Amino acid sequence: MPDKLYVLNLIVAVIFYLPVRKIQASQVTQGVTSYGVLFGLSVLSEPLPLTPESLSVSINSAKQCLHLQWTVHNFGYHQELKMVFQIQISRFKASNVIWMENYRTTVTRNQVLHWSWESELPLECAIHFVRIRTMVDDARIPVPRFWSNWSSWEKADAQSSLGDHPLYVFPKDKLVEEGSDVTICYISRNHQDNISCYLEDVLTYGKQLDQSVRAFELKNVSFVRKTGTNFYCQGQGVTEGVVLFVSEVLEEPKDFSCETRDLKTLTCTWDPGDDTGLIQMPSYTLFESFSGKKTLCKHRNRCDWQVTQDSQEMYNFTLVAENYFRKRSVSILFNLVHGVHPVAPYNLFPKNVSATNATMTWKVHSIGNNSALLCQLQLLGEGKVIQQHNISVRVNGEYLLSELEPDTEYMARVHCAYADHFWKWSELISQNFTTAEAAPSEAPDVWRDVMFVSGHPTVTLFWKPLSKVHTHGKILSYNVVVENLDEPSSLEVLSVPAPANSTKVTLNQSSYQIHVTAHNSAGPSPASTVAISGHPGNENVEEGRINGTEDGFPMSWKPQSRNATGYVVEWCDGPQNLPCVPQWRNLGPTTTGTVISSGAFRPGVRYTFRIYEISTKRMARLLEKKTGYLEELAPSYNPQVVPNNLTSHSFTLSWKDYPTESQTGFIQGYYVYLKSKAGEKCHRGFEKTVLPDNSVCCKYTIDNPDQKTFVMKDLQPESVYEFLVTPYTSAGEGPLDDFRKVTTPDEYSHILIHIILPMIFCVLVIMIACYLKSQWLKDKCYPDIPDPYKSSVLSLIKSKENPHITIMNVNDCVPDAIEVVNKPEGSKIQFTGTRKSPTETKGTKPAYLDLLPTEKNYSGPGPCICFENFTYNQAASDLGYCGHFPVTPQAPHCQLGPLTSPENLLKTLEQNYMNSLGEIPAGEANLNYVSQLASPMSGDKESPPTNPPEPALCSEYKMQMAIPLGLASPPPSENSSLSSTTLLDPGEHYH
Repeated sequence: MPDKLYVLNLIVAVIFYLPVRKIQASQVTQGVTSYGVLFGLSVLSEPLPLTPESLSVSINSAKQCLHLQWTVHNFGYHQELKMVFQIQISRFKASNVIWMENYRTTVTRNQVLHWSWESELPLECAIHFVRIRTMVDDARIPVPRFWSNWSSWEKADAQSSLGDHPLYVFPKDKLVEEGSDVTICYISRNHQDNISCYLEDVLTYGKQLDQSVRAFELKNVSFVRKTGTNFYCQGQGVTEGVVLFVSEVLEEPKDFSCETRDLKTLTCTWDPGDDTGLIQMPSYTLFESFSGKKTLCKHRNRCDWQVTQDSQEMYNFTLVAENYFRKRSVSILFNLVHGVHPVAPYNLFPKNVSATNATMTWKVHSIGNNSALLCQLQLLGEGKVIQQHNISVRVNGEYLLSELEPDTEYMARVHCAYADHFWKWSELISQNFTTAEAAPSEAPDVWRDVMFVSGHPTVTLFWKPLSKVHTHGKILSYNVVVENLDEPSSLEVLSVPAPANSTKVTLNQSSYQIHVTAHNSAGPSPASTVAISGHPGNENVEEGRINGTEDGFPMSWKPQSRNATGYVVEWCDGPQNLPCVPQWRNLGPTTTGTVISSGAFRPGVRYTFRIYEISTKRMARLLEKKTGYLEELAPSYNPQVVPNNLTSHSFTLSWKDYPTESQTGFIQGYYVYLKSKAGEKCHRGFEKTVLPDNSVCCKYTIDNPDQKTFVMKDLQPESVYEFLVTPYTSAGEGPLDDFRKVTTPDEYSHILIHIILPMIFCVLVIMIACYLKSQWLKDKCYPDIPDPYKSSVLSLIKSKENPHITIMNVNDCVPDAIEVVNKPEGSKIQFTGTRKSPTETKGTKPAYLDLLPTEKNYSGPGPCICFENFTYNQAASDLGYCGHFPVTPQAPHCQLGPLTSPENLLKTLEQNYMNSLGEIPAGEANLNYVSQLASPMSGDKESPPTNPPEPALCSEYKMQMAIPLGLASPPPSENSSLSSTTLLDPGEHYH
């Protein structure tokens, strides 16, 4: 039935609609389409307009976008058509087209179309115009196809919403991605040209778009800080700016993987890469394609996924990272049971710990229906894995560790994995434990140093600390057992507390065995035995030389006995001048050579090695001595050279040997240097050489290190020579900066020496004799001044008025007389005062001054006693008597009455002294001290006094006074008075 209706309709259409109006080309315009309907099919019929209508433009300032919206009407009977829209955008004016784009889409009837355009220039900086036209691009519409008419220009003006501020900068708070280009502009309301703009304080130049707008293109912007990059403009006191927020490029997640720890929850992890620097972090979404589920991740590097109970084993995860600018995604295909990562075990403990065994126990977390786990137990010693065991565990694990070392700290650690499908080990857990102590397993390494004092051996025992492997605990002490082989019952036991490593034992002349054991809390070690003979062995063996290398000192020796049980090489690490702590090395009986190395060996230090052979009785016998240097050095100083036997043509140099401990190498000989200021030629045996200071000298080589003297011959008399003696080793010679000078004498100097030396000897003998007899000479030639306290005169002074006076006091005495002795010889002292004639000053007899009162009616005792100090007046002592006072019977010289006071007397004498001072010849005045006790006498040496002196009982010892001889007036007469007396100047001598 439907087929018949279809045929009927076809016939009707052919009859009534077969004539089709031809479409003229001139009648076809853009936007017009002809179509007809033939049984519901579209065909060309009548032209209909398809121009876009209702075009509107809106501005999105935040995203700097223009949003377009329009519609297309007159679809006719079509429900949808494929169309292309051509869009033009102009800036500043409609004719300035800056963008044109074709937008293709399928349009339905009455559909509102949308399209957005993002501007690189901020929309606020320019007015934009938009228009659009369309063309049908559907295969059902035959060609040719034509564009419709343009719509009218729509204006988009963002500046209209701005205020009256003089300066604006756009865009505000722009968010850009690192490496992109950005355009910034400013709008000046005052049309000023003196506006400067800066990017992070760097002046930036832009392009003028019109009289009020300037644009700045920033290429490839970089990330500066999270708070943004500053851009600002200044002009006419106004500053305006914006902040660019630059984001680093979002990275694709790396190392994306998923696993489960309990078959209930999946955990996917990844490396998000570097932070983009945005305040808003990227979002991460986990999508599973098989189930179509997705979840927003709460962490930027991890996401959890709950496993459902539908027994799904395969998962196809896609991780999407997204931020403001872009998206990144990564996928993984995951099998649930193949990605099991168990949780770490717990409660790991040791139990039943002994010296060699320990049992470890631990627990695990169940997986699923108590699935089996493979656990690996590791034992670590000193940071290294020494044992490793695999154990299958469901709930609790246990394993016995054996073959452990006593008193050793170990670490046990365990981790587990899914036994059905191994994916990865769980985290490790660990536990430390220490095994119990055991007795030391090895005897101490013992050596001895034997010294014989008064025929008795003194043995110093040394032992090396046991290694950690053999101590099996903390060593508490060392036991030393001294066994006398001649008296087996005699044992001496010493206990040496640790950590001491030596002890000293004094023995007699018997043979001994000494046993040393180390003790800890578990017991003693095996004993180490050394044998000591009571008699010194042969220490005088030949000493050989060895040369050190980078590896040490290689040495070898020849065995002397077939029964040797081993050899010991002994040495000291330090120099020979320091106390020696012996070092030794035990070697097997078949060893005849070794290399001794030590970190303490230093170049330029002599080391001595002694090689001992150990007998079956543990007795040590010295085989060889070897001496050498790790590296020989040049001598550091020269010997002290003494020149002697100096003659006019030769002298001898001699020096002492070097101490071996101070030698920096084996002395092979000496160089003798000789320099002459006269520039003489080198003598036979010498060679000319140039010193480091470019001076030329002669050099002689002594190749015998035992020679310590050298004779310089064929020298010139009265010449200056410089010499130097320096040793040399295989590494070089000593320093060349200590030359000494010597001057050869003339040929006749030895004759003068034979004469001068005896004379010098005689003078020295005389000087020594005079020194020894100096006291005797002083007593004879220069006697001491008498001590007033010891004077015998004091015994005569018994004054009734003052019986306590025992010494002479100048202020208490009045002189009786002054003796002045004038000599005619000598020149006279010149004075400016009045001078007397030569006849007046010339005289042969001394003059006397009478200082006592001359009263006519005086009556008193007889003459007084005279006391003279002959030390001060040798001339007076020659007279043989002390009284030189002319005395008259009417005027006695001593009285009991009061005398003139010393102060008045001195003043009177001072005036006469100054008047007569100029009349005294220089050098003619002598001093004579006359006591007030002196008896008056007359005459001189040739005329003895007529009246011999008599003791005066009334006299009193008052004073001694020194007056230069010649200053006194002539002998006093009866009428003389004190006013005519002349004394010394007070600045001269008063006593």
